Amino acid sequence: MKEKLVNPNYNVNINGRRRNGSIWRWVLQLSTVVGIIALITLLLNIINGAFGYAVLEARVDPATLAVDGVPLEEQSKEQLMSVLQSNISSAAFKKLESDQPFAERSRANVYQLVIERIVKYDIKASWQLWDSLTRANEIKATAAQEYPSAQLRFISWFTSDFVSRPQSSEALTAGVRTAILGSLWTILFTILLAFPLGVGAAIYLEEYATDNSLNRLIQTNINNLAGVPSIVYGILGLAIFVRALEALTSGEIFGVVDPTTANGRTVLAAGLTLGLLVLPIIIINAQEAIRAVPQSLRKASYGLGATKWQTVWSHVLPNALSGILTGTILAISRAIGETAPLVVVGASTAISFDPSSPFSKFTTLPIQIYQWTSRPQDEFRALAAASILVLLVVLLSLNASAVLLRNRFSRKY
Repeated sequence: MKEKLVNPNYNVNINGRRRNGSIWRWVLQLSTVVGIIALITLLLNIINGAFGYAVLEARVDPATLAVDGVPLEEQSKEQLMSVLQSNISSAAFKKLESDQPFAERSRANVYQLVIERIVKYDIKASWQLWDSLTRANEIKATAAQEYPSAQLRFISWFTSDFVSRPQSSEALTAGVRTAILGSLWTILFTILLAFPLGVGAAIYLEEYATDNSLNRLIQTNINNLAGVPSIVYGILGLAIFVRALEALTSGEIFGVVDPTTANGRTVLAAGLTLGLLVLPIIIINAQEAIRAVPQSLRKASYGLGATKWQTVWSHVLPNALSGILTGTILAISRAIGETAPLVVVGASTAISFDPSSPFSKFTTLPIQIYQWTSRPQDEFRALAAASILVLLVVLLSLNASAVLLRNRFSRKY
């Protein structure tokens, strides 16, 4: 009977490996906890800036603008128009009419004009949420002593009105509707360009391309382009879409050019630029998804007499679609938060009208946030915090829709 050879260090090695495994497990758990804490801290910091007390002082007392005993906030659209016309010059009233006819304006929009043009609230001081909760009595005493003619309000900058109002130079009447619509318009054209081209390129490289030096060079360049800084894509978009293809991006080729956007700095140019930015990411993720489809499915299809394209269309793509959509979600999430390429292409930092076509001027939520954070007034930084919350809601909504779509088309094999 043969003797069993036992390594004398066997138990020591086992204990050491278990100890190393436990250490690495705790390290990984710690890194996860640190990441969660950092995320919670970021969200709390944003929320802290989006709410709080503010001292408001009106240049014109709203009580003096009552019509037939009806206070300003309860007046109808016609009464508000009468107040507006009586308190601003005829030239200013005509300018507002030419910008957008009052017949097309809502009551909320006219009320906003009255507050912005006549009442003109000045924010004398403001406090963030934490201070407003922990130092409420001190803040009220300070406001009563230093600003006796003003009123102290607890303001939620993140409201439904904030989402529905256009941009304004007055913090209390400013909104992000224009920026939201600009972001959605831009992302629409980004998807229309990048998704079909990216998936088509991935199908060719994985299913049809042979292993030669040219295709290896193409693959290497795609991998490199995924890491190029976004500002470079902005310069590329400026050269191609804004200047070289100005007739297309301004709408001149379709006969719908707007004199204010004839230079090509439009929604279409921005969407195409972001499409180039995320195209390599979509291609790489789509390739990985296609490569993960088992070869047995392809061979079974060929065995039944299917052609190459029938196999790709009926078997490979349906089974890879879940992974392709996952990569697209990540790419669009990057695109919706980009700022640098849009600044180069010509996004406006101050625009008060909504984009109505691919050939309109535009701004986006990240551009709006950047513009407000660069302002020295505390109230505009509060607006920036509220805008970040809006951006997160928009981003999570788009991602949730894409995830539902991905799960709808996912297959198990």
